[in-house]
Amino acid sequence: MTVTVDARGFSCPQPVIMSQKAISEAKFPVEVMVDTVTSRENVRRMAERLGCRVEIEQTGDEFKLTITK
Repeated sequence: MTVTVDARGFSCPQPVIMSQKAISEAKFPVEVMVDTVTSRENVRRMAERLGCRVEIEQTGDEFKLTITK
């Protein structure tokens, strides 16, 4: 079951905190929606530090990060 975290409109560190909570619940894949490059990179780095793989898709000004173990 995919878990979706909608972090659009939030500034860092909130998207990282929201994503980390979903990852800690170990329900994969986790899809994270963000709307800034800074949030995209911060969430990506956090997930990779936790040993996860991250795929990024861009749609217009928004990004979807798919995080898997």
